[in-house]
Amino acid sequence: MPDMPVQLLFVEDVEDDVLLILRELKRGGFEVDYRTVDSAKALESALTERAWDIVVTDHNMPGFDSRAAFEIVHHHNPDLPVIIVSGSIGEEVAVAAMRMGAKDYIMKDNLRRLGPAIRRELDDSGARRARRRAEAAIKHLALHDPLTGLDNRTSFLEALDAVLDKTQRQDGHHSLLFLDLDQFKVVNDTCGHLAGDEMLKQLADVLRRTVRANDRLARLGGDEFCILLESCVLDRAREIAETLRLAVHDFRFFWNGKLFSVGVSIGIVGIDRNSGGANDILSAADIACYAAKDRGRDAIQVYEQDDVELTRRRGEMDWVGRIDNALDGGHFRLWRQPIRSLTSNGANVHHYELLLRMLDDDGNIILPGAFLPAAERYDRMRAIDRWVVDKALRYVGEHRSPGEQFHSINLSGASIGDDSLRKFVGDRIAEHRVDPRSICFEVTETAAIGNFTVAVDFMQDLRQLGCRFALDDFGSGLSSFAYLKSLPVDFIKIDGRFIRSLGTDPMDRAIVEAIHKVAHVANLQTIAEFVEDTAIVEVLRTIGVDFAQGYGIGKPEPLPELERRAVANATR
Repeated sequence: MPDMPVQLLFVEDVEDDVLLILRELKRGGFEVDYRTVDSAKALESALTERAWDIVVTDHNMPGFDSRAAFEIVHHHNPDLPVIIVSGSIGEEVAVAAMRMGAKDYIMKDNLRRLGPAIRRELDDSGARRARRRAEAAIKHLALHDPLTGLDNRTSFLEALDAVLDKTQRQDGHHSLLFLDLDQFKVVNDTCGHLAGDEMLKQLADVLRRTVRANDRLARLGGDEFCILLESCVLDRAREIAETLRLAVHDFRFFWNGKLFSVGVSIGIVGIDRNSGGANDILSAADIACYAAKDRGRDAIQVYEQDDVELTRRRGEMDWVGRIDNALDGGHFRLWRQPIRSLTSNGANVHHYELLLRMLDDDGNIILPGAFLPAAERYDRMRAIDRWVVDKALRYVGEHRSPGEQFHSINLSGASIGDDSLRKFVGDRIAEHRVDPRSICFEVTETAAIGNFTVAVDFMQDLRQLGCRFALDDFGSGLSSFAYLKSLPVDFIKIDGRFIRSLGTDPMDRAIVEAIHKVAHVANLQTIAEFVEDTAIVEVLRTIGVDFAQGYGIGKPEPLPELERRAVANATR
């Protein structure tokens, strides 16, 4: 069996004792590479010059003992084992040394124990090093982004809290930059997430090289980064932000022969003792960043407390939190409004449009005009649409209507381009045992024409299931009758702004007549929105419009069964 190599550092002032130990270790099968020191200064120097496997120290030396030696070794490397070998050490002193962390104590007249002790400690020290490496890796992962190696949100918030605490005690001015990449989604959609991840890693290096050495750079998630600039006033923060913007603007990413470039929108917020908490500061910087995006992207925006646009955006972001809570906490409700036929028995409800409402904390109704703009801006519409589709189909499945009556469900432009929604609708129709012919999806004219090819594919897929479609708010945008040849819809809903003054404005009447005539040539039925009184109803009948909807026909109301169920659940 070959000798076991060991790097051994002696803390010993008697050379003969070192030779005795070496002879015993050679007999025990060790190949020893060693060095001897006899003072604290020499020990510190030896520990920094090279790596050692084990330290063997005498207990008593002039002006230096095993306790002092152990403290020096432990400070340098807590995993480096120390064994005390001494000719005179009392049991009480030995126990105290072991409590301190020494791995063993061996009397010089019993050196046969030293070899097995060293073997044991070499094995144990390897396990200790592995455990410490694992603990360090876990701690690093808890505080760092695994993709880029930058600080993560947790460690960044800790650093921001520390700066805020220092600012309260010492005053001072600092800045925070919130960065959001522009058009990053193009890389993911074109080349996949592996390419997107690689691009983020390269961009993280670009940002790391650009910021100052003492700046705190973090990836908060996705393509969002934050930089904490300590002792940095706003004017200097603008200069740094501009340097970062140019660095990202000049960056080029290559993947499988394709070349990509991105921009970055940057929001800046100043930090002083009046700035509020960490979440307030991040929220303000996020608002400023999105304002920079609205200015055309690849731009910089400083947050100002009295800026009207930024105040509006802060209100929208507050709505985002309320929307998320409503989705999770059951504060959304479905209402319905009747749509009646004008060409047959006007007393009969032909079908209902299902409408979304939100409840506030006091149970008051919030109309969608208050929260949908924020939902559209901050990418919550797809989640809302899925909630509506699921609850609407569940209701229709549980309350099958006789004859031709059906229900209309609104879909946003964001959902039209969501391929997974088609399967979601099909699955829910099957799950709730809904007759697809009893469902009509409403899509606005601007959303359909703005995503024309996608909208046509989406409609055709769901029409194959048996669903119908209505083109909502027709006439509200730059509509073209030519699109009606290609859009697979069943109904045209005439925008209400042409209906309100129908009895008094000849131009509005001419527009409604034209829309209705073209729709009928295309074998489509027409629905007039915002019908408020019987006079307008009679004009619509004269024109020949098929259906009417509005307060003059019937006001919105909660879905009866769902409302009863919600009240019952709330009182349990």
